[in-house]
Amino acid sequence: MDPIRLLTFSSLFPNDEQPNHGIFVQNRLRHLVGSGQAVSTVVAPVPYFPFASRRFGNFSAYARVARQEVRHGLTIHHPRFAVIPKIGMNLAPWLLYRATAPFIARLLADGRKFDAIDAHYVYPDGVAALWLGQRFGLPVVITARGTDISLIPDHATPRRMIRGALAGAAALIGVSEALRQAMIGLGADSEKTVTLRNGVDTAMFRPMPRPPARAALGLTRPTLISVGHLIERKGHHRTIGAMLLLPDFDLVIAGEGPERAALQTQIERSGLAARVRLLGTRPHAELASLYSAADAMVLASSREGWANVLLEAMACGTPVVASNIWGNPEVVAAAAAGVIYEPNTPDGIATGVRELFSKLPERAATRAYAEDFSWDATTAGQLEIFRRVVKPRPAR
Repeated sequence: MDPIRLLTFSSLFPNDEQPNHGIFVQNRLRHLVGSGQAVSTVVAPVPYFPFASRRFGNFSAYARVARQEVRHGLTIHHPRFAVIPKIGMNLAPWLLYRATAPFIARLLADGRKFDAIDAHYVYPDGVAALWLGQRFGLPVVITARGTDISLIPDHATPRRMIRGALAGAAALIGVSEALRQAMIGLGADSEKTVTLRNGVDTAMFRPMPRPPARAALGLTRPTLISVGHLIERKGHHRTIGAMLLLPDFDLVIAGEGPERAALQTQIERSGLAARVRLLGTRPHAELASLYSAADAMVLASSREGWANVLLEAMACGTPVVASNIWGNPEVVAAAAAGVIYEPNTPDGIATGVRELFSKLPERAATRAYAEDFSWDATTAGQLEIFRRVVKPRPAR
């Protein structure tokens, strides 16, 4: 059987300037292609910015992204699309479509052939992908990943386009059952909507020797870790607030983002500088050592689809304390995994931490729990979907 030829379309995909951006999309695709039953060309548009000099701040990184690169054997193209401040949210699908349709047309003219479009994130990417599929006669499979279904539909114009994308897609994937049900609530056909959770790479994320990992960070007391972008919805400010109620614990936070200055100010004003540290961005390959060094991980997000960091920590033997939001109870479903806490406040986090440490699971048991979340079932589910929606090829 010939492999399925996919055009993977998403603005959430790592690049040479942002190696952790959308890495969950790359990881799922790597395992799918690794099955030998699918191949993919990735079109991962990035916003246009005219100046590459770093003095222009974070946006200058977009100007430095290579137009084409190869990652893990995947060829990735990065065409540019316009971003218009303030009004851009409603125009984003159209801007993505206008920027990428001519590029994809050139790929086809050069002899590239595709059987289906594999789109990630419903809005704006999935909406634009549906229009591309209609233009080029390709079925479109869209994966919902979080705020594209839990938040963006609160806005009238995006909601209308999201409903159109859900209706027009050949198949829909939710990375959690909560997301799948939300898509159905927005009008998606339940018969073409499935749940395919993210997995974890248990070879990359594995228990590391703890004494050297802790020594590298200078850890001497029970330590919590949080990993994620420094943005409001990740809730790092709540976790820092909880440290006032947890005097016997230290906290390290790995990640970067626009809230860094505010979080640093909160740490200093709260008198927590000796117990709470911002580590900045760390390469993906270093995360296993960070997780292994910590005694537990805290995820205080207000919204998630399927939080990959939870499984990453567990695969390193580190149990978790996670907010009671969409997706998290599906990941943290046994005592070996950790605890779900509520309310999502500093008090709630502190209570969750105390509950976990009152009956802390063995790290080997936490690792064993994570091993059941391999990528195999997700890969098999994708292949079944794509085989169902792809038209049979003409006989040679």
